[in-house]
Amino acid sequence: MKGKGEISKFIEKYFLHFNAATLVDAAKAYESQLANGGKMLVSLAGAMSTAELGKIFAEMIRQDKIHIISCTGANLEEDIMNLVAHSHYKRVPNYRDLTPQQEWELLEKGLNRVTDTCIPEEEAFRRLQKHIFKIWKDAEEAEERYFPHEFMYKLLLSGVLEEYYEIDIKDSWMYAAAQANLPMVVPGWEDSTMGNIFASYVMKGELKASTMKSGIEYMTFLADWYTENSEKGIGFFQIGGGIAGDFPICVVPMLYQDLERTDTPFWNYFCQISDSTTSYGSYSGAVPNEKITWGKLDIDTPKFVIESDATIVAPLVFGYLLDM
Repeated sequence: MKGKGEISKFIEKYFLHFNAATLVDAAKAYESQLANGGKMLVSLAGAMSTAELGKIFAEMIRQDKIHIISCTGANLEEDIMNLVAHSHYKRVPNYRDLTPQQEWELLEKGLNRVTDTCIPEEEAFRRLQKHIFKIWKDAEEAEERYFPHEFMYKLLLSGVLEEYYEIDIKDSWMYAAAQANLPMVVPGWEDSTMGNIFASYVMKGELKASTMKSGIEYMTFLADWYTENSEKGIGFFQIGGGIAGDFPICVVPMLYQDLERTDTPFWNYFCQISDSTTSYGSYSGAVPNEKITWGKLDIDTPKFVIESDATIVAPLVFGYLLDM
């Protein structure tokens, strides 16, 4: 345990069986992946940004332990919303007991609930809207097109949000990613608040849909990135399920089967943190071996499923990797 901190030592001493042991095995295999010169994709589903994963995820980015991210549009924007409106968030510890009337009252107050946390519409969504619209519009007038995350990087690096910062900037994973110009794919970005807002401007004739690069362009970008970076292998660390995981993992069979690049290597590490059970065709609940049949993972790919709450597990795995 040379060089490891107290959290890592605690995990190794007490996390010995079942999901706890899988957590340790997955963390050690992730560590080996990096030590061998391989790269790692992390996919981010669920409301992990609102869960403030950025407090440790940003440091993972700064220490070059993540090389590309696939995330939902919600995670893309909600990290920045937390950055500029944190003091206006409202925690609802008794969220399980709320009546429909109480939920309606939250709506009337402009508080959009995510489990036990309410995001303030005016201070979060609308505060970003006026600034991001200008960046969208400026790009369109210059006849330039960018990906959703690239527009967010421009927003953060422009400095226009600095007057609103309500948390330490080092705790924003999006700011860390923007500084590093970290590669990213954001599949299904349209299914997010900023995606909805962009669509509304298109419908009003104030923006062109083509100003925003598309999901197909994200896939072709990812295909090129995978090809260029796969010499020593690329791992896949999946938080949750859904499109954030399914979209990027499909790049391998697309390259191998559809483009007929038969020298394309499989993902050479796979770990998923999930609370989904294996049933009824759920992608989130599919065991890793199913992915072998789809040409995503190899027989010998190290495979791990940690069946637990990602808000508990992800910080522990990252803490181990950061020698905390």
